[in-house]
Amino acid sequence: MKIRFSATVLAAALIAATPALALAQTAPAAASSNGVATRTVIDTSTRILTTLEQRRAEFRKNPTALRQFIDGELNKSFDRDYAARLVLGLHGRGASDADIKLFADAMADNLMQRYGDALLEFEGKPTFRGKSESALPGNRGVVVATELLRPGNDPTPVDYLMRNVDGVWKIFDVRIEGISYVQTFKTQFDAPLRQKGIAEVAKELRDGTLQAGQQAGGKSSGK
Repeated sequence: MKIRFSATVLAAALIAATPALALAQTAPAAASSNGVATRTVIDTSTRILTTLEQRRAEFRKNPTALRQFIDGELNKSFDRDYAARLVLGLHGRGASDADIKLFADAMADNLMQRYGDALLEFEGKPTFRGKSESALPGNRGVVVATELLRPGNDPTPVDYLMRNVDGVWKIFDVRIEGISYVQTFKTQFDAPLRQKGIAEVAKELRDGTLQAGQQAGGKSSGK
């Protein structure tokens, strides 16, 4: 079960939060004493899970509809361009907004093509338990700490890093058991970006020549 969950969360590195949120029902008392950012995580998970349950048969027959649904949720809950800038790091300095968006969208599409179906196959009835909400250094936003609870398994720590964008709390990174997937991708793409630049790396993500989350030797992290 953990292998399947990890692969799905991997799909969430830049689109990260949405698959992770979609896999869980909210614990009854989750986040009652925390802030707006925590409530955003809980409410989003409930909305996505409900839609997946109602449209599961449709999504299985029509993967395009599933991708469109997830893409719409990403626009609501995930700050993908900001996350892309964090992944690009030094390679993104001086890059145009268009190039940043090109890279962010290419990575999101690549991940969803590989792991989107896992959203519909996750078994059991997991729940998220909100634990705490704390400020990030430098007034960068907040960390919403949660635990993923699954029958027969130890709790899995899942932290959502969020920032306020025009009055809306959006997720820009997810840490699963302490592992930041933005940092994971930053490390993975450093060498390709040095050699080819943003546009070429985005193109290779689009055509599948380069796979987000793939380690040396063709293995995928989280599997």
